[in-house]
Amino acid sequence: MKAVWNNQVIAESNDTIVVENNHYFPKDSVKPEFLRESPTHSTCPWKGLASYYTLEVDGKQNQDAAWYYPEPKEAAANITNYVAFWKGVQITN
Repeated sequence: MKAVWNNQVIAESNDTIVVENNHYFPKDSVKPEFLRESPTHSTCPWKGLASYYTLEVDGKQNQDAAWYYPEPKEAAANITNYVAFWKGVQITN
């Protein structure tokens, strides 16, 4: 699977985990040069507290387009160290 935004591959892995129709990519498959820490957080009742990244590619930013659970609840422990995408990021085979 590939995560693509602004004509750039952000992440690529054969080991994604699908949760609620979102592909979660292993953190080590995501290119860190495109990630910028975001102060944004949200809470999921069963996954826990989510943190976000803003994507930056060729000078363009996609605010809070990636998220992850640094310390997910037990029900979502399988997505520890995984990152998911939205906001126009294309997920393809």
